[in-house]
Amino acid sequence: MIKNNKFFIKDLKKIVFLGVFENFENLIEINNVLGLETEIITSSSQSKLMPKNIKHKIFNSTKGSFVKYIKKSCKIKNTLFFSISARYIFKKDKIKNLFNYNLVNFHETRLPLDGGGAVFSWNIMREDKICNHTIHLINEGVDNGSILHSNKSIYPYHCKTPSDFKKVSDERFIETYRKFVEKLNNGKKFQLLSQNNGIGRYNPRIDTAKNGWIDWDMEPHDLINFINAFDEPYKGASTYIDNRKFGRLFIKKAHLHAGDSSNHPFMQGIISRHDGEWIVVSTKGKYMLLIEKVLDKNAKNILSQLKPGDRFFTTANDLKKSKDSRVFFTAKGKKYKRV
Repeated sequence: MIKNNKFFIKDLKKIVFLGVFENFENLIEINNVLGLETEIITSSSQSKLMPKNIKHKIFNSTKGSFVKYIKKSCKIKNTLFFSISARYIFKKDKIKNLFNYNLVNFHETRLPLDGGGAVFSWNIMREDKICNHTIHLINEGVDNGSILHSNKSIYPYHCKTPSDFKKVSDERFIETYRKFVEKLNNGKKFQLLSQNNGIGRYNPRIDTAKNGWIDWDMEPHDLINFINAFDEPYKGASTYIDNRKFGRLFIKKAHLHAGDSSNHPFMQGIISRHDGEWIVVSTKGKYMLLIEKVLDKNAKNILSQLKPGDRFFTTANDLKKSKDSRVFFTAKGKKYKRV
């Protein structure tokens, strides 16, 4: 509940998670140690990502049967509803009348600087190495409710792909969650800290198949960051090669390299040398790319079949399509909306 600009729950009994998290067993263990009951509710699309040993209920909206279930299974005033990447839309009336304001969200960046989704890909593209976990109240806006708790650290030096960032973030979130729930369970009243939306920024979600086309005209540092942003666990940033033999290709395990001679802008995308386990590819600047994986549509590495002088390229039409619509992830799955 909220009173005198503070958030607290008297006699906390239960945590209801909304959404999905790969390491739910760790959060459940924390709840068990604190004597708190746990329940998990997710959407049909996110249930496919749920660990198989984790029991959960499926609802695709917060209407009808969802409302009836919450009212029947929860004592609202003694329950914390904790959203983790939930694909639900929460309206003002339900936040107040159904959840009694006991509804919070976990966000993996500094707010209000980085609202939205595709957190780790945007981190990589923007070279943001600050790891910040924010727990905030949910309101009708997107990631702009009052902040209750946050924890800031630096991502390790080795983090390069979204998988690297996510692994570290997930491990640290478990500790952030433990500290927050322990304090709440001990009766702490959290001061509501309003976000300064005058400095806010919203980063839209990204779909690898739609948005992952490589623009070889990018400056070298932007180019390598873009490629890394679509690396593991995703399919890879995509392009073609001028011999037209393979169709759409996906690049992974790329490195920026300054040990070879400088380039001319017209050389961008050209394989200048094949070193067996990797290829050396020119950019428009003085740097080269060392690429270890070039995958075909069947995820087969066709690096050995590429030759010096071959050129990677992406059509203007593919680059246009990568920006002419926006992806949304709903309770039932992915959809696009034209800009």
